[in-house]
Order: sequence, then structure tokens, then C-alpha cells
Amino acid sequence: MQNLINSTDTGMTDTGMTNDPDQTMSRAKALKAQFDAALSRRQHWESHWQECYDLTLPQRAGFGDTSSAGGRLHDDVYDGTAADAVDQLAASLLANLTPPWSRWFGLVPGPDLDEAAAERISPVLAKISTKLQAHFDRSNFAVEMHQCYLDLVTGGTACLGLEPEQPGEMSAFRFTAVPLADIVLDEGPTGRLDVTFRRLQLTAEQFRNRFPGQPLPDELQNDKTGTAKVTVIEAVIPDGPAYRHDIIMSEGSQNSDPMLLASKRQAESPFINFRWLKAPGETYGRSPVMKALPDIKTANKVVELILKNASIAVTGIWQAEDDGVLNPATVELVPGAIIPKAVGSGGLSPLDMPGRFDVSQLVLDDLRGRIRHSLLIDRMAAISNRTMTATEVVERSAEMARILGATYGRLQSELLTPLVLRAVDILRKRGEVPDIPIDGRMVSLDHRSPLAQAQAQREVQTTLSWLEAASALGPEALRVVDSAAARWLGKTLGVPPELMRDTPAPISPPVLPPGPPGSRPVPPATGPLPPTELYPTEPFPSSATTQRSA
Repeated sequence: MQNLINSTDTGMTDTGMTNDPDQTMSRAKALKAQFDAALSRRQHWESHWQECYDLTLPQRAGFGDTSSAGGRLHDDVYDGTAADAVDQLAASLLANLTPPWSRWFGLVPGPDLDEAAAERISPVLAKISTKLQAHFDRSNFAVEMHQCYLDLVTGGTACLGLEPEQPGEMSAFRFTAVPLADIVLDEGPTGRLDVTFRRLQLTAEQFRNRFPGQPLPDELQNDKTGTAKVTVIEAVIPDGPAYRHDIIMSEGSQNSDPMLLASKRQAESPFINFRWLKAPGETYGRSPVMKALPDIKTANKVVELILKNASIAVTGIWQAEDDGVLNPATVELVPGAIIPKAVGSGGLSPLDMPGRFDVSQLVLDDLRGRIRHSLLIDRMAAISNRTMTATEVVERSAEMARILGATYGRLQSELLTPLVLRAVDILRKRGEVPDIPIDGRMVSLDHRSPLAQAQAQREVQTTLSWLEAASALGPEALRVVDSAAARWLGKTLGVPPELMRDTPAPISPPVLPPGPPGSRPVPPATGPLPPTELYPTEPFPSSATTQRSA
């Protein structure tokens, strides 16, 4: 949470704030009312989210409570199949969508540019893409993005905060995985999940750093220990083609009315909200953990009962006759113990248990298999067969693309594209990149993640099969193949532009070896040479001439 608080760019100014107190108060009340309405709609989800997090990701903050850091949060979890599957699916998403230290996006000329303009702008876009990737690699993107994928798989909705880093740092970006318990989301006028409210608890020092022009509230001024906090609400709402970023103080102040602390207008939202699956009529997303929740709860209960049965099987349950001699309260079941009993009494005797471990294990294996299948572990696991052919690898990639096709399309629209646009906007404000419109017409965003390349493998395989068939038909069929096919293959496979020529290099004629001394040089030819041109034209001396010279 402190990442966004301490960012220099979040020290917001009063840009866009009016001098009219009544209008400022009216806007603060409207924002508070909009936040309360969105919060009331979110409360229906909180119990469902809490149940999913308790069984798969208990270390994340709870909803409505403040769990202490480092506390024991796994006491009610008896089966770790779902938690392990969530970790594996989140790691697979990170490796297939935004792999660390790999190029997973690029900027290319748009379709509205002609060929000459596209060739001129391509080197500039390549440099911008390289600079963007370098800032991503040097930042904390991989760490925070993995936390967002964990929220996405568990709760169905995740939020990634992207703010400018302080000048002089290694990267210009600072990422924060905002917990689902701290944000309240709503859909904007266009139906996108771009209305974001975030509650923050600020101390006096944090309040001064974030709002340098605002006086401290009374609660913070009278605090001598530095531990008192006030609650502020950060609101990012679409405002035409841009976003209005407002911060109001709603709690912790003696004034009952909310107060607008800061406001500014910016091109891109600092919060990127994305969902796994969206049901019609719902704002928040649904996750694969929600789909597998009945099996997860049943497997957890079965393991709990198995452990209880195992404890009984190890220690046993004993019965004794009330003979007036044996006192069960003083009996100690230790090696070498002597337990007195009356004459004719049965003493202690074990109680037989009817539980069957073999049946419960069969049920548990079936439940665990369904949990792994619902969380895609059985279909996205690492390759165990190291002797797979190229066709098998292509088919496996195509299957992965089919499995994550719908989810990848949503993440491309709600996560990847806004993330790159926000990053470009930050670098543009710092003067590191030129002001270019990434609108899909002049400049387009090219997705180059492993999952995007897996979807293009089918087109590449089809093209290679066609080229192979044309080559088998002979030279006449090869004349149909254009030299642009090799360039298209390079672009589709993500080959860097500097490794491909703009125009094919001319084919030089073959150079023949020099002839014997005294022969005239053979001129270069464009076609097959006649046999007489391959050898000297001077005739060999006859036998008579040889005898006269002797």
C-alpha cells in the first residue's frame, strides 16, 4: 500500500479544482455518494471472496477485518491441492502473458500509414519499444504482476497500480498489486471497468507528502505518537477521453461533510482493473476457484475426517467396565504402565471403528483430479516428455491457445493494452519518448507474448506447408511464391526488424574458375553456358607439328 502513497507523482496538486467552496463541497459529496453506492453493491461479493481466499490464498488481507502480518492463517486448511494449483496457474499466466525479461509487446506502424511512412517510423517505434521494455525489466513489475495473477485466479478480479517512480531511480515505473479488499470498482459509461475507488489510511507524514498544500486534520495535529491515521478515498473516474483523479477525506475528521483534498485530470488511469470471466449483469469477475469451490470445500472436509480417523486409529478409543476399581481419569496409556482392574472385570478394551480408508482415498483422488482440471493444471503443466516432435509441440501450443482464448482476449483488452498506454504516457511526461498516438491506425500495439505467438503458430505452419508443397511441384510453381513470404514469416514469429532486409538482395551470377594459361577469360553469363565456352578455343597441337618442332 505504501508504494502509491510515497510516489512523487501522487503528491497531487490542485489542478482542475475550482475556487468556489460550494462547488467543491458539492463535488466531494457526489463522489462520496457514488463510492457508498458502489460499496453497497460490492458487499454481496465479500463473503464469496472471503471463502475463496480462506481456502486457497489465506495470506491475503481479509474483507472487513485487519489480520496481523505473520499470523497463522492456514489452521483451517487441511488440503493444499487448490492452493498449489492457484500458484501454478498464476505462474503459468505470468510466463505466457507477461514473461519477465522477455519482449511481450511491440509498437508497429498502423494500417493507415503508407509503405514509405511505415518504413520511416519503424526504427523510431522499435527504439520506443526497447526503452519501454527496459523500464519494465528494471522495475518491480514481475513481483507485483504475479500477485495480481494470484488475485485474478482466486477472486476473479485484480487491480494493478502504475505510478511514476522518483527521479534518479533505476526505472520510471512503480507497480503495486492493490488488494481486492482495498478497492471498490464500477463500470464506466462505455461498459469498461475503469471507475476505481480506493480507501487509504494515512499518517501525518504520509498526508504531508501526498498533499503538501493542505493543512493537517485535527486528528493528526493532536497526535503525539505519529500512529494516528485518517481515511481518504481516491477516486479515478472517466472524464471524456481522459480521467479525473480526485481525493476526498471522508472519515477521521471532525467535519461531518467530506472534503475534496486534490483533483487533477490525466490521460490514462493509474489503476488497471481486469477480470478473468464476466457474467452478464455483473461488475466484478468470476474466477476458476469459484468454479471449483464445491470440490475444494469437499476435499478439505474429507482430508479433515481422514486425519481424525487416522488419529483414532493410532491412539484408539477405549472402553472399560465400571467395576469400582478402574478409574479412567487416572489411567495413563504409556509403555510399561500397570492398570488395575477388579476380579472378573474386562478392564480396558479397544473399540472397533467402522471407517474405511480405502474408500475415502478414492473419493479424495477424484476430488483432487477435478480441482486440477478446473484450474487448468492438467492441461498447462510442464512438458514431461522430452522427445516431443515439432508437430506435437505446435499442437500443444494450439491447445493452450484454445483453452485460454477467451480469457486472453479479455486480458488483452483490460490489462495489456491499458498497461502499455499508461507506461507510454509516463515516459512521455518525462520527455523520454515522443508524443505518438497509439490509436490502432497510425501506431498499433503488437502483442508478442508466448501465448500470442502460440496463436500464430497455426498460420505459420499452414504457410510452411504451402511453401513445401509449391517446392515439390517444381520451378513453375515456385514462381508464384513472393519474396515477401519470408518477411511475413519473420514478422509473425517476432523476429527483430533489424535482422530483415527491406528489399531482397540481388542475386550475383556464378563465378567460374579460371581456365588454363593462354586461354581467354570466360565472360559472365546469365544462362547455361554452351560446352565450347567452358574450355579454351585454341586447338591442341597435332602430332605432325610436334614432330617438326622436334
